[in-house]
Amino acid sequence: MGVEDRTYHTLLARHDAMRLRQRLLSPGSAPDIGHGSRGGRPPAEETYDAAADQQIILRDLDLVAPLDELIDDLYRALFARHPSLRSIFPDAMAFQQAHLARAFWYLIENLHRPEEITGAFTRLGRDHRKLGVRPAQYTAFKDALREALRSRAGEYWSPGLEQAWMRMLQLGVTAMVRGAEAALHEPPCWRATVTSHQLCGPDLAVLRLLPHETFRYRAGQYTTLESARLPHTWRPYYLADGPGPDGELELHVRRSGPGGVSEMLVRHTAPGDEVRLGPPKGSLTLDAEPLGTLRLVVRDTGWAAMKALLQELDGDVRRSSAHRVRRRVQLFLGADSLSDLYDLGYPTGLEQRHSWLTVVPVPGGAPTGGRYDRLLHAVARSTPLTEGRTLIAGPPDMVRAVAAGLVHAGHPAERIVHDLLPSGPHVLPRSARGHGPAGGFTPPGQQVPA
Repeated sequence: MGVEDRTYHTLLARHDAMRLRQRLLSPGSAPDIGHGSRGGRPPAEETYDAAADQQIILRDLDLVAPLDELIDDLYRALFARHPSLRSIFPDAMAFQQAHLARAFWYLIENLHRPEEITGAFTRLGRDHRKLGVRPAQYTAFKDALREALRSRAGEYWSPGLEQAWMRMLQLGVTAMVRGAEAALHEPPCWRATVTSHQLCGPDLAVLRLLPHETFRYRAGQYTTLESARLPHTWRPYYLADGPGPDGELELHVRRSGPGGVSEMLVRHTAPGDEVRLGPPKGSLTLDAEPLGTLRLVVRDTGWAAMKALLQELDGDVRRSSAHRVRRRVQLFLGADSLSDLYDLGYPTGLEQRHSWLTVVPVPGGAPTGGRYDRLLHAVARSTPLTEGRTLIAGPPDMVRAVAAGLVHAGHPAERIVHDLLPSGPHVLPRSARGHGPAGGFTPPGQQVPA
């Protein structure tokens, strides 16, 4: 073990001891991480000029961009200083680096809204417990970023630029640590055994899993999953049924390419295999659902989330939940062709039993225009868009296209719900143009499973 790595492990032990002492002496206190002014705690919102840091970072972004090269330098510095940390990352780093790039862009774009960052990164900190991330590792990450910034900026490096980045990162890290601390009552992840594996096509499988511990979630949420055959690699998938008495979970998985988690789950997984699950996440739930039309728009394995919501609605109706009996529900099933609409028996059977549900298959794209225009037009023509809510699930490009099209057609944006939250075309000041992500932007931990 090298000198840098011994230093890291000493720091790790010191942090653990400090956290234990804090929990014993003052259980409600916030964790102390990092170093610098005020013990490394983030500046209070009333004294931290986040908007000023945002301007500095954007103004000088050319000095450290493109972000993918900055991130390359960051991980190179991190693993050189602390080789033992390499073991908590996947062998192939491309997805991890893309995820970090999205996190950086989210911080940069929303730094003038620190409360939004705090909420998003608190959820991210809870989720990162499954990776075994600990507070001292955030300190090592900050030091690696500092080294990468200096390397990228070279002779143009300035203390002001570095401090702006460090304060921005500290804001996110502090929220992540607090999110992790608040989730100590639950496991970092849940082990589960595959009880059923059904192929619905050459690249589509429906899996049933039995968690070894109670896994609490809401209908419409999703989880991240790690296959034992591909450690340290997690991908998100919707849960296709609501919480049931047997505790089993259903996931729908589309193989998206060779060598990844989806291929492992579709082609190389069988009953008896073990997987791990991250904490449930997502916004596609039926909280305080208003009366009126509820539109469910789905494509491909996004159907899993809508199936769970329909099961919840069906259960409410059978229990005579009057405020939901009076609601009209429209389910729009998009696909390239009718043959691609798998598991069609459930929604059509439910439609035959209940007058409140209308199922609208929408095969094919528009003869001219975008791939999802026909699906968008079917939704837009169905009912007045000013009534009720629309929930969307499916591939990210479909979610973006349909959500943007509905807003353009007059649908109130606040009544459109999905787990992918794009910001539209990436617009930055001239000095930073060209360094941002292509297309829309996804806050960390808010990916839509495909």
